[in-house]
Amino acid sequence: MKTLYLDLFSGISGDMFVGALIDLGVDPRQLERELKKLRLDGWRLHVVRGQKSGIAGTKFDVQVDEGRATRAGRRGREPSHPAHHPHPQEDSRDFAGIKRLISRSRLSNWVKKKSVAAFKRIAEAEGKIHGLPPARVHFHEVGAVDSIADLVGACVALELLGKPRVLASPVSEGTGWIDCAHGRFPVPAPATLAILGTRGIGITQCDEPHELVTPTGAALLAELVEGFGPMGNLVAEKIGYGLGARENKTRPNVLRAVLGKATRAPGPEFKAANTRDWETDRIAILETNLDDINAEILGHFAEKALAAGALDVFYLPVQMKKNRPGVLLTVLCAESRADDFSEMILRETSAFGVRRTLAERRKLRRELSEVETPFGKIIVKLGKFNEKVVQISPEFESCKKLAARAKVPLKQVYAAANRAILAER
Repeated sequence: MKTLYLDLFSGISGDMFVGALIDLGVDPRQLERELKKLRLDGWRLHVVRGQKSGIAGTKFDVQVDEGRATRAGRRGREPSHPAHHPHPQEDSRDFAGIKRLISRSRLSNWVKKKSVAAFKRIAEAEGKIHGLPPARVHFHEVGAVDSIADLVGACVALELLGKPRVLASPVSEGTGWIDCAHGRFPVPAPATLAILGTRGIGITQCDEPHELVTPTGAALLAELVEGFGPMGNLVAEKIGYGLGARENKTRPNVLRAVLGKATRAPGPEFKAANTRDWETDRIAILETNLDDINAEILGHFAEKALAAGALDVFYLPVQMKKNRPGVLLTVLCAESRADDFSEMILRETSAFGVRRTLAERRKLRRELSEVETPFGKIIVKLGKFNEKVVQISPEFESCKKLAARAKVPLKQVYAAANRAILAER
């Protein structure tokens, strides 16, 4: 089958990926026409032929008009280190806004799906770093016009190439330090490490004293590449090179992309990345045993902790020492909030100590949809596993609101929602 193999000896960024695909034959004018479907103003594509360390290839840039400078980055022009800002700044967008922008465009459904999924991977990674849900993560560089064009342009270019199967070499990353919105951090960047780790993609650092893999490049690898390993039984029909701007010290600053046909399936040495597309995160489990707490105080604590952002709060009856009946109070929260809720337990309950355990979670990817019922439209939650819906559940607040408006029992609205769900499946 038609295969695109990415040789990651010098890492990957969004603009280098697009440059490599243009070098393989994607028409930049057609690419630009597709990107204009996003209806973003103030930009234009700049595509030139050039060389890096004697290797001829294509340099791809998105130039922003009206005095807005393009990024001057470590890999080319793309630092692509998204940051959380409590209040969006200029060129700052949140994931919901970027998703709306892409979804409302006239791009193909495949490009919309892949672009949104790649941005979601970045949002989820940043959410883990900051202890925030993806919806509350605001992007700065990645939210800017040129970065949106990079990532969406990569998906458009791959579609124009015929949507080949994408394989890649093991991921090479450099060493050293980067200055990003989180402060000064060692390479790999926090988001890059989280994006690749969530997908089960390994990283091997080399002796290049620079960042080689950007978060945008990592998101493209996580979303598009089926597996990683040495090139095997691939007949190279075309070879393209995407150029970065910096001069590396130990290797050409290029991404090599090989388009051809695999004469047979990759061998056992070729390792597929984790193909389970569930979401993963780490949470803190806080516990304490209580035998002397007023039930009203316990109920008040549960309400306060949930209002403060706890993922869940519950208590179970236990038999304690000296045959005293008591309760086991448990609070689930984001790992970054563990100290906050530990302090809340010590201040608000009769606890003298709190046990803390870290646990990994596996979660279905969630989406919201709507179904039409005799009572009106009801929001339903979809749980997806490997792109297939495996769980559907009516959203409580949506059902509650319609039940109150129609003055009918809540269970009647739930039943109508479930009937509508079954009718659509």
